[in-house]
Amino acid sequence: MPFPSVFFTVFGMCVGSFLNVCIHRLPLRESLAWPASRCPKCQTPLKIWDNIPIVSYLLLAGRCRACREPIAVKYPIVELVTALAFLGASLHFDPPLLYQRLIFSSAMIVLFVIDIEHRILPNVITLPGIVVGFLFSFFMEPGWANSLLGIVLGGGVLWLIAEGYYRIRHEEGMGMGDVKMLGMIGAFLGWQLMILTLIVSSLIGSIVGVAVIALKKGDMKYALPFGTFLALGAIVAAVVGDDILRWYLSFY
Repeated sequence: MPFPSVFFTVFGMCVGSFLNVCIHRLPLRESLAWPASRCPKCQTPLKIWDNIPIVSYLLLAGRCRACREPIAVKYPIVELVTALAFLGASLHFDPPLLYQRLIFSSAMIVLFVIDIEHRILPNVITLPGIVVGFLFSFFMEPGWANSLLGIVLGGGVLWLIAEGYYRIRHEEGMGMGDVKMLGMIGAFLGWQLMILTLIVSSLIGSIVGVAVIALKKGDMKYALPFGTFLALGAIVAAVVGDDILRWYLSFY
């Protein structure tokens, strides 16, 4: 494997370790810098050699060295997924767009997991994400005009859907976190890929929703974490969205 691929894979694993900290601490509103990483069960601080991404989990057989309680498998999974995302981005994009996509994919991974576990999408990610995505757009695609339109349409479309649902059903059908997240996606990807993200995420959500009902795990009012599907749709749009749009427009 060429050195750049090795570098981005290892770098991705290390970033994934930090993303695990974000996933664990942001919903609790804890500092990301202090205290040092520790076992969530016995609170024993982790040694440096027990905090090596993926490797330490394997060497410890998935258990805390101090209390021997199981370590959640999500930690190595997040590190592995981040490593693969960084590797894939390094092969698919050139700088400076590569750096934008690395930041974007990291944010999507964190939002994906937090929304599954807590049904929230922290403002500390989505709101700064809108600003960062818009600033990037002055120097690279999608360009500031497309980015600004993506922010306005992204936030506006979901807000209108949520408001319409509330007016008709008199109950909350979508949180404002989803609105801010789609605005962030529009800032990074532009309005065209934002719309594609919404279509793909809705399709994935519909399939999962039907499967949940078919397996009798929920009913028509079962609350699905839409931010999770937005994250999946955004990754698809970021990687192959332009190809999908070109294929679609070829029919006209």
